[in-house]
Amino acid sequence: MNDPLTEMLRGLRLDGVEYGRCQPSAPWATSYPAQAEARFHFLAAGHAFLQSPSGEWMEMHPGDAVLLPRGDAHVLASQPGVPPISVDCMTRKRLCDGIIDLQCPCPDSRNLLFFAVMRFNVDKRHPLLELMPDVMRTGDLAGSEPTIPLLLDAMTREAEMNRVGAGGILSRLADVLTATIIRTWVEHGCGDSTGWLAAVRNPDVGRVLAAIHLDPAYDWSVGELARHMGASRSAFAERFATVVGETPARYVAKMRMHQAHQWLREGQRVATIAERLGYESEASFSRAFKRVIGASPSRSRDSRTVNGSGLA
Repeated sequence: MNDPLTEMLRGLRLDGVEYGRCQPSAPWATSYPAQAEARFHFLAAGHAFLQSPSGEWMEMHPGDAVLLPRGDAHVLASQPGVPPISVDCMTRKRLCDGIIDLQCPCPDSRNLLFFAVMRFNVDKRHPLLELMPDVMRTGDLAGSEPTIPLLLDAMTREAEMNRVGAGGILSRLADVLTATIIRTWVEHGCGDSTGWLAAVRNPDVGRVLAAIHLDPAYDWSVGELARHMGASRSAFAERFATVVGETPARYVAKMRMHQAHQWLREGQRVATIAERLGYESEASFSRAFKRVIGASPSRSRDSRTVNGSGLA
């Protein structure tokens, strides 16, 4: 049987929102504002530097790829210190297979970057996403996963987009590589032994957390969760609260509202979500939502960027 953290990955999905490429001419720098979706960058040719959300500069070499799972603000540049232009100000031109071309002044074929915008099917405050580092680099994980270099090689061969269908193949490779990065990090790179991760790794509580995260919209009862652990209701409730740090009911409520927040971001109506979660009225759902998220459903629906303490 898979461990609970691996089981949770079965419910974690990424959908590509946008794919594109650019061929900038040095000196260049592009800023990427914070967003709810994840960002993926692949350097097919040339050299670049990434300024991480923390402000640290890291060098990228041809064939390198990075994932920013929470879509935090960052900069890509030919060298540190070049004044950046926001990616939102750059003209987009549609290429084949749903790929866009960011129009760079005086494009240089010696530099080729490919990017993807990807949406998780869970709220960015999901505990697993919160545990991920700001930047996940393939170079840091390739030693633990032999398929990563193979995927990078395949992307390099397709990146020039001179062959029929290359754009579509490249976007699918980006999807697979991103999923592989996350899986490899879970299996080899997230060695924190405290907090939520320790709770997931706990042989008793982990099965319960996996069940909740695989179906976060379900209104789990204490009795049902106790059966997953194989314990009495009282023994389960005490064990869960000790390991996780909050009661089962509170944890379930939090996960249900995080799922509701994700549905709101996807454009679902408040009334529809309230019905899906079993609330008798929009008002009762809205009260429960605000208690957990800290803002009303209508405000969450209209917002695109969320930070750890509420809505930006």
